[in-house]
Amino acid sequence: MVVLGGGLFSTTGHAQAVSGVESADEFQGFLEQYCLRCHTDRRQQAGAVPISLEGADVDDVGAHAELWEEVVRRVRAGLMPPMGSRGPDPTTRHAAATWLERELDRAAATNPPAGRPMTAHRLNRNEYRNAVRDLLGLDVNVESLLPPDDVSAEGFDNNADTLSTSTTLMERYLAAARRISQLAIGDPAMVSRADTYRVPQAEVQDDRTSEDLPWGTRGGLAVEHYFPLDGEYVFKIGLRRNFYNYIRGLGNTPHQLDVRVDKALVASFAVGGAYDGPRCPTSFCGRSAGDPGVAGWDWYSVHADDDLEVRVPVEAGKRMVSVAFVKKPAWDEGILQPVANPAAYGYSTDERQEGNPAVSALDITGPFGAQSPQATAARDAIFVCHPAAGTDEAECAGEILGGLARRAYRRPVTADDLAMLRGFYDDGRRDGTFDAGIQRALEFLLTDPEFLFRVEAAPPGDVEPGVEYPVTDLELASRLSFFLWASIPDDELLDVAARGRLSEPEELERQVRRMLASPRARTTLAERFFGQWLGLSLIRNAAPDPTIFPTFDENLRDAMDREAQLFLEAQLRDDRPVVELLTADYTYVNERLARHYGIPNIHGNHFRRMEWQDDRRAGLLGLGSILTLTSYANRTSPVARGKWVLETLMGTPPPEAPADVPGLDEREPGEAPTSLRARMALHRGNPVCASCHRMMDPLGFALENFDAIGRWRTTEETGIPGEIGPVIDTSGTTPDGSDFDGAAGLRTILASREDLFVGSVIERFLTYATGRTLEASDMPVVRQIQRQAAADESRWSAVILAIVNSRPFQTRRAG
Repeated sequence: MVVLGGGLFSTTGHAQAVSGVESADEFQGFLEQYCLRCHTDRRQQAGAVPISLEGADVDDVGAHAELWEEVVRRVRAGLMPPMGSRGPDPTTRHAAATWLERELDRAAATNPPAGRPMTAHRLNRNEYRNAVRDLLGLDVNVESLLPPDDVSAEGFDNNADTLSTSTTLMERYLAAARRISQLAIGDPAMVSRADTYRVPQAEVQDDRTSEDLPWGTRGGLAVEHYFPLDGEYVFKIGLRRNFYNYIRGLGNTPHQLDVRVDKALVASFAVGGAYDGPRCPTSFCGRSAGDPGVAGWDWYSVHADDDLEVRVPVEAGKRMVSVAFVKKPAWDEGILQPVANPAAYGYSTDERQEGNPAVSALDITGPFGAQSPQATAARDAIFVCHPAAGTDEAECAGEILGGLARRAYRRPVTADDLAMLRGFYDDGRRDGTFDAGIQRALEFLLTDPEFLFRVEAAPPGDVEPGVEYPVTDLELASRLSFFLWASIPDDELLDVAARGRLSEPEELERQVRRMLASPRARTTLAERFFGQWLGLSLIRNAAPDPTIFPTFDENLRDAMDREAQLFLEAQLRDDRPVVELLTADYTYVNERLARHYGIPNIHGNHFRRMEWQDDRRAGLLGLGSILTLTSYANRTSPVARGKWVLETLMGTPPPEAPADVPGLDEREPGEAPTSLRARMALHRGNPVCASCHRMMDPLGFALENFDAIGRWRTTEETGIPGEIGPVIDTSGTTPDGSDFDGAAGLRTILASREDLFVGSVIERFLTYATGRTLEASDMPVVRQIQRQAAADESRWSAVILAIVNSRPFQTRRAG
C-alpha cells in the first residue's frame, strides 16, 4: 500500500521531476512534488485549502472516491497547483489526471458503489402545468395556484430531494385540482372572477411590442386567456401613470386604442386629445371653482381611463386578447428625439414631453350570464364519448375515466383504479349531472399521489438493500418523458412501454429521436435545463441602475431573454456539437437588440438569425443576458463573471468567500478615475482574497469590453457624464498559466479544453435528467457518457442518447 507522507513537504524518493504517470508510485511522486506542500491537515483546518492529502491511499482510490474526484476536477482545470506555485508541464498534468480517472473508473467497475434508492419524486410546478396541459388540453396559470419550488445547489427545480411536501402545499394542490377540474369541464357554478395582466413599467410602447399584435399598432399587450364558460366578460384597461399619478402622454391629440379577441375588433376608444368635459370637484383639485380649465384637466389626467371598459360576449376556450394603440407617433416624422427613460417621465400637457400614452394593465372579469360550453379543447380531450339520453351512463363514464387515468398514472389502469374513480363519479352524479360526476372524479385524479408523484415500486420478491436492478419499461417511459418534455408520456411512448419493448436498445433510440424531433423537447430543454444551468432565468430579476443605464428597458430585457432561448433551441434543433455553445458565430436579434449591439439595418420586432462579422460576441460569452446577469446594478463585476465561467462552464466552483471580506475602495470626490483592474489589484493584496481572485479575476477581466448591460466599450464608465474613463485592459492568464486577451482569447482557451467543458455540461445534464444531485460514485458514468458521445462529435443527440442508456438513468437500488 502506498500512503502519502505527512508534513508540509515529503521528500521521499519520489520527489524527483515527474514526466509521466503510469503507476501508483509515479502518481504519489506527482502529489509529493506538486501538492503536499499545501494540502496538509494543518492548512485544511486553518481554512487555507479545501482538502488535505495527508495519509490518503493512492493504491485504493476507490475507497475515497469523493476526495480523488475533487483532485481530478482541480488538476484537469489547472487549479492545482495554484497560480504562482511551481507546477507540472501540461503533459504531466494530463497524465496524472488520466491515470487517476482510469483508476477511479476501474474501482467503480470492480466494486459498483452502493448508490441510493429512488425517492418519491413530486412533480414540480412546471411539470404539473405541463402534465395538466397534455392530459386535459388545458394550459393553466399555475403561478397563481401553486407556490414556487425550491431549487437544488445546482440550480435545478426538479431535484427529488428538494421537492418537499407539506400539509399547506397539499392544500394548495387540492384547491388547484378543484379550479382546474371546473375549468376543464366548464362548471356553470363557477363564480365570476377577475384576472389582471400587467405591462412592465419600463416597457417602451412606441412600436409594435409583440408578434401577436396587429401590424400598424404600437404598445399594449397580447395575452392568451382561458374563458371557462360561454358568457359575457368585462375588459377594463388601465393607462400608465407617472410618479404623481397623472396619466402619461394624453396631450392634445387623440390616440385610438383597440381591443380584439382572436384578432376580431370588439371595441375602440379615443385616449387623450382636447379636454372638453366638466371641471373636477373642488375638493379633488384643491383650486377655486373659477379655474375650470386647469382644474378640469387635472381631473381628466387622473380619470381618463375610467371609461376604458367594454362588456363582450365570448365563447369558452383559450382566446387571444389584445389591446394596442393604432400607431400614431407623438412626434412628427423625421424629427429625432432623445430616448427617455419611462421611469423618469413627469407631468405635462405637452405630449412631445410626455411621449405616447401607454397601457398599464388589462383586467378581464367574468363570466356574467354564463352557460356551459358545448365544445372546448379540454372538453374534447375529456369527453371521448357522450351517453345518449335514457341509456346507462356507467359504460361511457368508465371509458372516460379509464383513458384519463392511464395517462395520469403513466401505466395501464387496474380494476381497483377504476373502482376508486367510479366512486367519486357516483358521488358527483348523485348531486348533479353526468358532467358533474366526471368533474368530481377528475378533481380526485389530479390530487392522487400516483399523479402528483413519480413513485417507482420495488421489484417482486425479496431484494437485498443496495442491490441494483433495472426500472420497468413503464418507469423508464416516465423518466424519459420528464427528462425531455418535463411532462407525462404520450400515447405512443406508453403503448411501447406497456408492451415491454421500450427497454430494447433500437426501440429506445427510436423513441428518443422521435421525442427530440418534437418542438416541445427543444423548448423544454432550452427553458428548463439550459435556463437553470446557465442562470438565464435570473435576467427577469436584473435591475440595472436607470440613472447609469437609462436605455435598459423591458423591451431590451425581453429581447435578451428571447435571443438566448432561440440560440439554445437552434443548437438542439441542428444537433450541433456541445462545444459550439462557446464558438457559434451567429445569434438571433430583433431591432431593439440589434440597436443595443450596434448592428445596423435590422428593422422590426421579429427575430432573425444573423452571423457575427467578428469574434467579439461568438457563443454564450457574447449573449447580453449572461453579461447583464453577471454584473452589478451600477457596474461590471469581473469577479462575478469569472466565478460564472469557473463554476458554470468549467465545473470547478471556487471556495466560498469569507463573510468579512471588505469591498472595493470607492473613488473619492475630485480623485482621478482609477481602473477597476487597479482597484482589484489592491483588493488582491489581502492574502485572504488573493488565492481565489487569482483564479477568477483574469477570466472576468477578459469580458470587460462588455459593460454591465452587455454593450461593447473600450473605456470604463466613471459615473460622471462626459468624463472618459481608463482604457480597458482585457489581458489575462488562466489558472494553468495560459495567456489570453479579451473575450475572443478566453473563448479560444475554453474551446481548446473541450474535454473539460463537455464533461462539465454532461455532469449538469445527468443531474437534470436523473433529478438528483450526483455523487463521486457517479463520475465514472459521466466520463463513460463523455467517451460514448465523443464518437459522434459530442453532438446533443449523442449526449442525450448516452445519458438515457446510462446506468443511473435505467436502474435504481433497493432501499
